[in-house]
Amino acid sequence: MKFFLTSISIFSILAFSRFIPHPPNFTSLLALSFYVPVIFGIKFLPILIISFALTDIFIGYHTGTFFTWGSVLLIGIISVNFKHTIKTRISGALVGACIFFFITNFGVWTSGMYGYTFAGLVTCFTLAIPFFTYSLISTVIFSSLFEGIIHIFKQKKYNFINC
Repeated sequence: MKFFLTSISIFSILAFSRFIPHPPNFTSLLALSFYVPVIFGIKFLPILIISFALTDIFIGYHTGTFFTWGSVLLIGIISVNFKHTIKTRISGALVGACIFFFITNFGVWTSGMYGYTFAGLVTCFTLAIPFFTYSLISTVIFSSLFEGIIHIFKQKKYNFINC
């Protein structure tokens, strides 16, 4: 029952974050992709991917959908290596934002939108920098929020926090 309730909570937070109006790439999804496995364990990583798949039904699938899901999977997998201190967790979340930037923009480039040349690849990544800025800012803000939650729960001695 606890797994089910936690899964529904993760889905609800992710869905809410994706559906409310927000600047491009300014959502909790990167911080969630990092912190869910850190806080609750790697067993919740499939719940993140399923949550993305379900919300993408309404948002819309695109040529980069699998690159997005792949980056979320990779961020979740590496997150357990950064869970020891607040400094490593914040650093890890920012590494996750970089992973998302590189993987998803490589996916955009493979769509052919910018041509299959090195110049097209450079153009694709250059034009994505403003979106990356939003990703970094939102990752710092939501990571700080999750760190506050971790701190509160640790003070209350809840035993489901893995960090």
